[in-house]
Amino acid sequence: MTGTSGTPDATGTAGAPASHGPGAAIGVLVVDDDFMVARVHRAFVERVEPFRVVGVAGTGEEALAAVAELRPDLVLLDLYLPDVFGLDVIPRLRAAGHDCDVMVISAAREADAVRGAVRHGVVDYLLKPFEFEDLRVRLERYAVQRGRLLGTVVRSQADVDRVLAGAAPTAAAPVLPKGMSVETAELVERTLREADGTLSASECAALTGVSRVSARRYLEHFHTVGTAEVSLRYGVAGRPERRYRFRGAVTGLALPPAARP
Repeated sequence: MTGTSGTPDATGTAGAPASHGPGAAIGVLVVDDDFMVARVHRAFVERVEPFRVVGVAGTGEEALAAVAELRPDLVLLDLYLPDVFGLDVIPRLRAAGHDCDVMVISAAREADAVRGAVRHGVVDYLLKPFEFEDLRVRLERYAVQRGRLLGTVVRSQADVDRVLAGAAPTAAAPVLPKGMSVETAELVERTLREADGTLSASECAALTGVSRVSARRYLEHFHTVGTAEVSLRYGVAGRPERRYRFRGAVTGLALPPAARP
């Protein structure tokens, strides 16, 4: 099979069992029957810290064997596998005692597939085809949620409610990714909140005076933490333009309480 420890996977490198616990790398198993697609997904994942691909599998049976051997934290699961429907892999993982998380990555657009994925407790559902940024924001959001769960100490019902709601503890100080400043985050978020409709990174850069690259980085961060939503505007040629809209929830990184509406 492909993607097991000590055995070359689709990219020609050997997998290794994942490490677990807060602060450790997040081990990922890529499951897709198309080895070229799997290679692209692997390359995408390995561009996002702290994720690392520990193996690649091309069938449901290979996925089950790889999870047993490699113990990944997260499985990127295609649904259209040659031997079994992808969602049927999940209950078999649970029956075998594996508690890895599952993110569906599939071309399956049927409502039944999406509902089934929700019932099986997947952490996310990403439709093919997609761009690197689409996967990146989901992986980063998952990493935040996973770290929150691993670090949770339940002392009261409020702690349970925060975990179930996916909300960070209110006493925790907001943390920005390395290289971001609170001052610029405040400026970009305020601009986004006050925008009439959606903003592109270029429009945000013009309004704030920061570079387009910096504006996009902050906007994507707000999308990751759930403060902004993203839509695509398709033009005559080229890639679709990503446009951002404030979702109505303040991150805690921007305006002081007295200045918020």
